[in-house]
Amino acid sequence: MTLAMTVLAAVAFTVAWYSGRGEGMLLSLPCLMYWGASLMWLVDAVAEYLGEGVAIFNPSGERLANDAFLGLCVVTLGLVVWVVALLARDPRGRVREAVLRRR
Repeated sequence: MTLAMTVLAAVAFTVAWYSGRGEGMLLSLPCLMYWGASLMWLVDAVAEYLGEGVAIFNPSGERLANDAFLGLCVVTLGLVVWVVALLARDPRGRVREAVLRRR
C-alpha cells in the first residue's frame, strides 16, 4: 500500500512536471523524492518477499491499515518538504510581496 501511494504521487508529479504545468514551481523536487521513496519501498517489498515468500500477498487488515497510514504519512511529509522549499525559494515573488506590503 505504501509503495502504491508513493508511486501514484510520483506519477502525478512527473506528469505535471513533464507537461510544463507549474513552471518554476520546483516540481522536480517532489518527483525525485517520490521516485526515490518508491524505489526504496520496492526494494523493501522484494526483500520481504525473499524472506517470507508469498505470505506478503495476503496481509491482515491491521497490516494493510498500517501500510496505508505509513503511505499517507510519507506522501504528506513529501508535500510539506516541497511547500517549505517552495516558500523558501519563492519562485514567483509572492511571499516577498506580501512581506513588503505589510511594512
